[in-house]
Amino acid sequence: MTCAACQSRVQRTLSRTPGVADASVNLMMGNATVAYDPGAVTPDTLVETIRATGYGAELPATQRTAFDEQAARDRATAEELTDLRRKAILSGIAGAIAMLVSMPLMHRAMVARQPAPPALAWSLLVLTLGVMSWAGRHFYTRAWAAFRHHAASMDTLVAVGTGAAFIYSVIATVAPGFFLSHGVMPDLFYEAVIIIIALILTGNAFEARAKRQTSAALRALAQLQPVTARVVRAGAELDLPVEQVRHDDVVVVRPGERLPVDGEIVAGASAVDESMLTGESLPVAKAVGDRVIGGTINATGTFRVRATTLGADSTLARILKLMRDAQGSRAPIQALADRVSGIFVPMVITISLLTFVTWFVAVHTSGGPAGAAAVRAFAAAVAVLIIACPCAMGLAVPTAVMVATGKGAQLGVLIKGGEALQRAGDVTTVVLDKTGTVTEGRPTVTDLRLVPGGPHTEQQILMLVASVERSSEHPLAGAIVQYALGRGVTTLPVEHFEAITGRGAVGTVNGRVVLVGNEALLREHDVDAAALRADAERLASDAKTPMYVAVDGRLVGLLAVADPLRASSPAAIERLRRLGLEVVMLTGDNERTAQAVARAAGIERVVAGVFPEGKVAEVARLQSEGRVVAMVGDGTNDAPALQRADLGISMPGTDIAAEASDVALMRADLVGVLHTIELSRRTMRTMKQNLFWAFVYNVVGIPVAAGALYPAFGVLLSPILASAAMAFSSVSVVANSLRLRRARFT
Repeated sequence: MTCAACQSRVQRTLSRTPGVADASVNLMMGNATVAYDPGAVTPDTLVETIRATGYGAELPATQRTAFDEQAARDRATAEELTDLRRKAILSGIAGAIAMLVSMPLMHRAMVARQPAPPALAWSLLVLTLGVMSWAGRHFYTRAWAAFRHHAASMDTLVAVGTGAAFIYSVIATVAPGFFLSHGVMPDLFYEAVIIIIALILTGNAFEARAKRQTSAALRALAQLQPVTARVVRAGAELDLPVEQVRHDDVVVVRPGERLPVDGEIVAGASAVDESMLTGESLPVAKAVGDRVIGGTINATGTFRVRATTLGADSTLARILKLMRDAQGSRAPIQALADRVSGIFVPMVITISLLTFVTWFVAVHTSGGPAGAAAVRAFAAAVAVLIIACPCAMGLAVPTAVMVATGKGAQLGVLIKGGEALQRAGDVTTVVLDKTGTVTEGRPTVTDLRLVPGGPHTEQQILMLVASVERSSEHPLAGAIVQYALGRGVTTLPVEHFEAITGRGAVGTVNGRVVLVGNEALLREHDVDAAALRADAERLASDAKTPMYVAVDGRLVGLLAVADPLRASSPAAIERLRRLGLEVVMLTGDNERTAQAVARAAGIERVVAGVFPEGKVAEVARLQSEGRVVAMVGDGTNDAPALQRADLGISMPGTDIAAEASDVALMRADLVGVLHTIELSRRTMRTMKQNLFWAFVYNVVGIPVAAGALYPAFGVLLSPILASAAMAFSSVSVVANSLRLRRARFT
């Protein structure tokens, strides 16, 4: 496919196929996504439907990984580029020869008023026919296929324009006397046909090269995957193709090597460079038990990795697939270009016919012979057909989406489609979850206080609390258990465990009922917190989360857990505010702790003590006020709010949060949120520029080609110049999108 009209035709044909519920065709990626009823239509039928429109099509191989798909696409685009370059160069040489031969003929016709010698005219005919049937063949076959389906595309414009010029020239070659009898020189347009084809092919080659550059980020990601792995088998180290690595195999990775698989370090330690995936410039220390990602670089020591995820399930393969899906998606702003493209080609053909009629009437009524009027009208009509360019409109949005998603990946931001990319630029309010988003998500126990004169020691309280919290999945519970184990505490079995959302946990240990949680939990069980309330309030004011401990209905102690503020959070939040965004923090924590964290982070608006459903309600309330809301979170309890928001952004955390989000950050840093919004705004600006200039080019170019400047300035655009302008318009749109690759984000 070469233009938006091509895309529109294939999409329309697929959509009208019985059994197809929905079809989406992507011009840049050259693929189609079809929702269909398997009982009514088969994939093979869909392939044949596309082929009938004049385009090649094949089904994707089901067993290929994202790496295989990308390699196949790279080979196809490289072959296409090589073929276009070869055809452009050879047709350009043929055009130069035709021009050198034609120049004396033009002088002969203008000065001596003699037609071209038959031998030269026939030689030019054969040369032109060769170029049309080889280099330009696809223009005519696709145009014919479109005609048979009652449709039209850019190929139609090229085929009709060059075909009309060729037929005119053939008649002038075969029957020059017919023209001479009407007082008109039998002009030949062979060189124009060849040069038009050469220029359009040159433009297509530049366009293909530029489109190939837009997918550079995909190629770079695919190239991160090593082809071999050093696997330990029967005590020996074997270099095997990475496809032969099995689950739980142990792989040896030496300094300077890329990790071939995702896994867990089982021996050794090192620092790993993850910059190509997360954007983090500094190597990350890794030791036994830490997870590592395939494609990253081992910077220092040697270590052994137990393979956990392989092939299509690996992190790198999933990122590559996500990016391919995103680059193949459509932004809502594309709808305008699609509507125009649907009627563009028929409209241009109509304008071309009107141009011919207008020029013929104007020249003939002003006293010129009918033959001269026809020649002048013919040249203007062909120029209109050639200069019109639906390609620029079709490329305006997809190229920007492809470059932007690739740039986002370099920044550690995975944007899941053109719609999410566009929505991010409209965001007015950013809602942040506290734990793991504003803070590091690594809570630690900072304080343990007992009720004066109580019956329990610190070790006894820790034993009871840790025994209960071992059954909880809450991050604070994990911090308490780790603290207790570090103090040499041995946990006991727990019975009747219950985690109470937004309150805490209850369990029975050795026959004693243990409560661990906030004051609301104690009130529900008629436990008085007065003895430690003042301590709890002071701890909360220091940005710590206090948790009461009660045993058999009596308050016995108080624990405090602190989650450090991310070092980058205050600066990132300040920059978000400078972008004109309102920043809100939501948390299930108590009001005092939440306010203390918010003050340190520079957040003015806080909603504390909210459960997961409360987060959803707060997002909905902001939306009801006309805000466009981005929700940022990392945990399972954030997933409903991520889905409810206009834009869900997940920090590295749970798979559920990542699945529920529109944007996934590879690095645990709020700077990624800033990059997402800045990238979206720049991309939308680029899309609008592309669409504006694509429309302006056609709105201005078509009238100029039709002769609008001739009455005032005597300027007429030749078909050759029109073809050069058409080629330039497409290349300029792609080049403007490529500027996003060089955009700087701090």
